[in-house]
Amino acid sequence: MPLANQGVTLTPTATIAAAATVTGLAHQMPRAVKGIAVLARFLYGSGGTAVKVYLQTSLDGGTNWVDIMCITFATTAADKISVVHRDTAVAASITPTDVTLTDDSILNGLVGDRVRAKYVSTGTYAGATSITVDAVPYG
Repeated sequence: MPLANQGVTLTPTATIAAAATVTGLAHQMPRAVKGIAVLARFLYGSGGTAVKVYLQTSLDGGTNWVDIMCITFATTAADKISVVHRDTAVAASITPTDVTLTDDSILNGLVGDRVRAKYVSTGTYAGATSITVDAVPYG
């Protein structure tokens, strides 16, 4: 189990080629976690259309997952950072989503007992296109 303020790799560097949906390993979060900062690194080679990285959390021990962050890339290398917070009130009930959260958005107020990254690529990438996703839980 990671400690607050200690980073975890959600998706080790992975080469992206044909269109695919790839789910990373789940990581248990310490109870004291107040939020999670995510760094997604996209190294563009050639081809392709889009890559969407979703941070997902589970509120039931990993049985069901819900999107809480979406970071998007296209055909330009980039590093993107996003943060979600647990202490933000959720004003209404939420319908859990799986890889359908709006591009470049977050859903504050939901940080369960574990997190994982899932990415969806469209189009055929080449030239050593890759993605890496790291996170730092904080409390």
